[in-house]
Amino acid sequence: MTETISSQTVTAKARRVNVRTPEVMARVQAQVESHYQSSLVERIRQSAGEMTIGSTTVRLARQFGFCYGVERAIDLAYAARKVFADKKLWLIGEIIHNPEVNRQLREMGVEFLPNPVPEETVRALGPDDVVIVPAFGAETRTMKHIEEQGCQVVDTTCGDVMSVWRRVREYAKTGFTSIIHGKAAHEETRATSSRATGADEAGHYLVILTLEDCDYVCSYIRTPGDKAAFLKKFGGAYSVGFDPDVHLRRVGVANQTTMLKSETEEMQRRIAQAVIDRDGPSAEVKNFVFFDTICGATQERQDALFDLLKQPPDLLLVVGGYNSSNTTHLVEIGEQQLPTFFIRDHERLKSITEIIHYDLHARAEKATYAEKLLSRDQVVVGITAGASCPNNLIEETIIRVFELRGISRERVLAV
Repeated sequence: MTETISSQTVTAKARRVNVRTPEVMARVQAQVESHYQSSLVERIRQSAGEMTIGSTTVRLARQFGFCYGVERAIDLAYAARKVFADKKLWLIGEIIHNPEVNRQLREMGVEFLPNPVPEETVRALGPDDVVIVPAFGAETRTMKHIEEQGCQVVDTTCGDVMSVWRRVREYAKTGFTSIIHGKAAHEETRATSSRATGADEAGHYLVILTLEDCDYVCSYIRTPGDKAAFLKKFGGAYSVGFDPDVHLRRVGVANQTTMLKSETEEMQRRIAQAVIDRDGPSAEVKNFVFFDTICGATQERQDALFDLLKQPPDLLLVVGGYNSSNTTHLVEIGEQQLPTFFIRDHERLKSITEIIHYDLHARAEKATYAEKLLSRDQVVVGITAGASCPNNLIEETIIRVFELRGISRERVLAV
């Protein structure tokens, strides 16, 4: 049964409420730990990130799994369920991109709203409804409608995401167009884009995903060309009224916090050079700006994987939700060097010969028969995970690898 916990910070008229009180969090911590922590993973971390039994070695990246922002979002969602035990709880989209975490919230009675939230759906809410904003944040239009309905709001938006919002608002205020490195349809990028137009909604933005997109934009900055073709190419990824002939004169680069750091930095370099080529060296200061807004945890996990690959294992397992952007980039890093398998959980390791994994290029799960990898006399399996993957899923993956090699769960846990 869900318990009700009183909080002096909650009132009938509240819109944004604080559920993170000592009384509540003491109870939340125990519940979260029971759902997501792993003593096995912690023991391996304390053993230099490596575990060997017989001819099988599992090697973990130095940094992986939940970051502070994800932990905070989960804590707040669990706390909201305790504080508002007798109220309807709604979550905008997913709290993070991990099926296991979202499943747990559904089992706790949290209702999921589509993201973006249709206006008619918001209009059906009222002061008795509690709305949880996910770690990615939400679009300004959605937040305005929710507040107009008088709903109580528990905001779990990551601090790194809000740092990007401050940057793009400043760009709009000072007359710069935000060029956002990200996925236009991603919840975080949509939330950032909605703030890139500024308080008066007169600012502009353009979202680009690949270096090829960046080169196309750079070419247009240097020499404006076919405007209609430009707008068609980036359809749905720019602000209302965006005109590349006008709004690429002064640009500021920002990013979805979970993108590949090296790629964002290369985009910054190329766009800066395009502005210099067009306006001369002195123009960079007044016509181009950027700030490093890659999430620290994302960077740490990418750096840790590069370190792991300095002594490459025989294969790499990347564990996490298939719609997790930061996890996807770990897969891309691994694929450049060795056989890499993006798995949602341990159940995708079907047998010593079969791995079900997500193919980034086909955007679908597929089966790979990897008997030459897992059935070797000696095998080293590397494991990492994105910032939204809990340790209990890592534990089950470790155990499954050893089981496929003929080593029982009991033996693994007893080491």
